[in-house]
Amino acid sequence: MEIVQHNDVKKGTFLAKDGDKTAGEMSYTWAGPDKFIIDHTEVDEAYGGKGIGKQLVMKAVEFAREQNVKIMPLCPFARKVFSVTPEIQDVQF
Repeated sequence: MEIVQHNDVKKGTFLAKDGDKTAGEMSYTWAGPDKFIIDHTEVDEAYGGKGIGKQLVMKAVEFAREQNVKIMPLCPFARKVFSVTPEIQDVQF
């Protein structure tokens, strides 16, 4: 499984790719130069229960740390991951 990021000035996505198939997708919107909002996470039902959604969130956390920005997890799934994963609280806005 490979996580691929597409980022532009206002929005972006993290895609979980299994070869040529998209197993999951997480979208975000920039809320200024120092934070972005995770607004949606979706995993293909064929890949459910395999931790794909959490991998997407963790890739966003890695990106936030590299860019020295914060994340607002408004998506219910991302919010849940943040609430049960203390080691990523440093990037939560």
